[in-house]
Amino acid sequence: MSPENMSDNIQNYISDFDQLKNDDWFSESRQSALNLFKETGFPNSRLENWKYTDVRPIKKKSFSNVTETAVSISTDEINAVRFDGLDCIEVVFINGVFSKEHSSLEGLDKGLVVENMLDALSNDQVLLAKHLTKYADDKVSPFTALNTAFIQNGTFIKVSANTVIEKPINILYLAKDSNGSLATHPRNLIVMGENSEATVIESYIGLDDANYFTNAVTEVALSPSAILKHYKIQQESLNAYHIGNLNVMQGKDSKLESHSISLGGALVRNDIHGQLAAEGAEIIMNGLYMTGDKQHVDNHTRVDHLKPRTLSTENYRGVLNGKSRAVFNGKVIVHKDAQKIEAHQNNANLLLSDDAEIDTKPELEIYADDVKCTHGATVGQLDQNMLFYLRSRAIDEETARSLLTYAFADELISNISFAPIRNRLERLVIGQLPDAALIREFTNEQT
Repeated sequence: MSPENMSDNIQNYISDFDQLKNDDWFSESRQSALNLFKETGFPNSRLENWKYTDVRPIKKKSFSNVTETAVSISTDEINAVRFDGLDCIEVVFINGVFSKEHSSLEGLDKGLVVENMLDALSNDQVLLAKHLTKYADDKVSPFTALNTAFIQNGTFIKVSANTVIEKPINILYLAKDSNGSLATHPRNLIVMGENSEATVIESYIGLDDANYFTNAVTEVALSPSAILKHYKIQQESLNAYHIGNLNVMQGKDSKLESHSISLGGALVRNDIHGQLAAEGAEIIMNGLYMTGDKQHVDNHTRVDHLKPRTLSTENYRGVLNGKSRAVFNGKVIVHKDAQKIEAHQNNANLLLSDDAEIDTKPELEIYADDVKCTHGATVGQLDQNMLFYLRSRAIDEETARSLLTYAFADELISNISFAPIRNRLERLVIGQLPDAALIREFTNEQT
């Protein structure tokens, strides 16, 4: 272990690991992941994949998932961030620890398993041995290795073959000030059987302005003809750091619909890796990020077209204000003999401030010759013609700007078919705009 790595507060995580209960069948995998993290340390900007994102604020702080401070979150606080009137299966975590009291896991449909990862490690060893850590590679990111080292809390979901789960599964990760140095490492595993279908929501929400670190990893295995709609809503504290990783392996004719929404966090990194490993597999990735002040949000996506006749569609939109910065890096790799695939990628950004900055880099690597691939990126400001049009109809400039900003973001939100999420996101987006009350009144009138 180099002295440089030790200066990155790695010793702090080693001390936490030593306090971890690590005497089950997965103990060797945890230790191996920790050893890898000790060797590599945190990523730095000399690495191409982290060129535009400086994680030194995470390195320098001694975050810990071992805390002596008890945190109380009331039912009213939880209700305030739940979806209005949504009948759902719900898994609640408070500062990274599963809360059976606030979760709703009774009366699950036949063919559905939803449980805390710690319980799944005991109850579903055979299945977890087959899938856990098989799709998220610890060697790709030190943060993934760190997460694997601390696998305990998180959500395990198994949907049996030929099972359609009507109720969405809502996973709430709630954070509230404890001792000002909290680290959580949620690990989620979703295994979908053949011809199954489900909707899963991951929500990461800060209930105050605490400074903490969330390091989350989700793995998904889709069997042939399985369909998963996956929503990730990131509303961390504006003083918090969030590293998230979604890894998906898709079978024949399976379909993943991914919606990634980033509204909070001081420093945020979202990685999505989809592997289209059989003919007919399809992945749809939509993303929206809204930043202000000095926020930094980095979205990295990668799609591997491994087999012929696969389809990927990607649409990310960003709204940047203040001195904030965003990064979009979308890579599509068409592997040899993956003929007759389609891959479409688009990133559009709206800069509301002269000090806001976006680094966007859509990429294509194509090793087959019979393909349809497109990619593009745009960066601009509000349309002055549209602004003039609204001003000419007695709408003041600030309200006109907010309306146009809302319309830009809503082009992506309107693609969300799940009404409770779409409605909440519309409210959240409006809430971040000047003259929010007037915008709500205007949009209500239009509907």
